[in-house]
Amino acid sequence: MSTLRSARLTLEMIKWEHSIFALPFALTGAVLAGNGWPPWRVIVLVIVCMVAARSAGMAFNRLVDAEIDGRNPRTAARALPAGLLGRGFVRLFIAVSCTVFLLAAWRLNPLTFALSPVALALVLAYSYTKRFTRWSHLVLGLVLGIAPAAAWIAVRGSLSAPILVLTAAVMCWVAGFDVLYACQDCEFDRDAKLHSIPSAIGVGRAFWVARALHLLALILLGALVPLFGLGPIAITGIAIVGLLLIYEHTLVSPGNLARLNAAFFTMNGLISVVFFLFLAADVFRRARH
Repeated sequence: MSTLRSARLTLEMIKWEHSIFALPFALTGAVLAGNGWPPWRVIVLVIVCMVAARSAGMAFNRLVDAEIDGRNPRTAARALPAGLLGRGFVRLFIAVSCTVFLLAAWRLNPLTFALSPVALALVLAYSYTKRFTRWSHLVLGLVLGIAPAAAWIAVRGSLSAPILVLTAAVMCWVAGFDVLYACQDCEFDRDAKLHSIPSAIGVGRAFWVARALHLLALILLGALVPLFGLGPIAITGIAIVGLLLIYEHTLVSPGNLARLNAAFFTMNGLISVVFFLFLAADVFRRARH
């Protein structure tokens, strides 16, 4: 197999372009911690940590789920079950990604490095949760939700309670769209004895759980305004996020999941970018005054 083809398959396996989901929230945490733009060295290391941890987590998920993916018609064509990538190669990729993550964390500050194995363990452990709990969606949400708190620690070398509100908001937001995404595998999960909200309570009720989680996420985002003394620009951004979430839920319904990819990938990437741009603009405005 050519190096170029291996690289393409690897990037496809880890869905590298979807790093955009979590990265804006990590950058938001960094901007809030620095009350403006932190030093570029810190920003670069935060980005390296984010991409490396997510790459390790996605590759590990594909590795431990390879047999399950091979039995699911929706995922049977993925690189590992289809035999396009070898398990040894994927294990090496995971090891390299974990090493890069730990090295970048070490270069930030002592607390970031001390907590990095905990973060890495959480990122990897998520892959097993759907084998024993329907609440694996919340675990995935927490995996992405720790991004702003981790970035805060990277900038300040300490943790502060208010940033955990953003962690909770991201956790609910991610869990909500993961519940929607799991609806397409509802019957397969039941047959395979895998756990999810849709397989436990049905697709119709799962949609209401997703809506409730997204409403809670929006409330938590609103709570950031008094906690961080944010102004009208940030409030406008949060309002736009709310409208985008409403639009996202109009794209799919329990009886029609055909546009799920548009809701899951396109809209969620847009939501995270919009939130970061408006909140960062508000913080920069405040810093100038």
